[in-house]
Amino acid sequence: MTILSTDLEKAASFLKEGKLVAFPTETVYGLGGNALSDNAVAGIYAAKARPNFNPLIVHVASLEQAHEYVEFSETALQLAQHFWPGPLTLVLPRKKDCKLSLLVSAGLDSVAIRIPGNDFALRLLQLCELPLAAPSANRSGRISPTEASHVMEELTDRIAMVLDGGSCHVGIESTVVDITGKNPVLLRPGSITIEELGKLVKNITPATEATKITGPGMLKSHYAPNHSIRLDATDVKQDEGLLAFGSDVPAGARMTENLSPTGNLEVAATNLFMMLRKLDAGEIAGIAVMPIPHTGLGVAINDRLQRAAAPKEDAA
Repeated sequence: MTILSTDLEKAASFLKEGKLVAFPTETVYGLGGNALSDNAVAGIYAAKARPNFNPLIVHVASLEQAHEYVEFSETALQLAQHFWPGPLTLVLPRKKDCKLSLLVSAGLDSVAIRIPGNDFALRLLQLCELPLAAPSANRSGRISPTEASHVMEELTDRIAMVLDGGSCHVGIESTVVDITGKNPVLLRPGSITIEELGKLVKNITPATEATKITGPGMLKSHYAPNHSIRLDATDVKQDEGLLAFGSDVPAGARMTENLSPTGNLEVAATNLFMMLRKLDAGEIAGIAVMPIPHTGLGVAINDRLQRAAAPKEDAA
């Protein structure tokens, strides 16, 4: 039976025993397990029904701890010192003596790693004294959880505990940057935009379809509700649910959730997964999504929506 609790010490104890604990971060809830243990990491893949070629993010409590597992270039160190703790994941070369389970890297010579900018998460990492592999705490390909109740809906009886730390204030997964090649590559957009990253590092480029999977969130079908999604909708059918944005909302939907009536992209990102879940639970034929600007944080929001709308046969 899965326990729902705010007890950090109990959660740390479970993790030390090799059990799985979902915990809040500033982005979404993560499904944590001891990243040094093959059994614990395998348990994460099993609980999520996640493809084992899809790498996991390792969460650590400090930059010093990160140095134990990965090699930092000058560029990587600059990004880490500026954005950590925070919603930035760096894909870096594994050290030769790296003790992390090879399963977290899906067999690659790199590791996706970050320091979360959330007090609950940091205190948990400090208490358990372990690096934690922690993808989003949902079944693979499904809508990411931003509240403890979402995790309970998805993973009850699959994990030991859900650590309830309230709602996640960023609301979408971390920005992921690969630093293993000649130039940095933005594998997944997030709340830290490519423009912000470009102020610190030169020659950063977004991933293309030809980019190999070296980090999470790169599958074509991801973050998906059960209902089909219709993007860039300027009208709505009577049997649809509407995911609205801004003040000029078409009437006639069976149910409507507005990401931000004022058109604020930060508010929209925070509400995205929560409101998708609400619509998906309704008695509707599908979900229509109003256009979201492809600027700033809107790039990350549109990335999640496009993957949510992708045909399920593109999921792996």
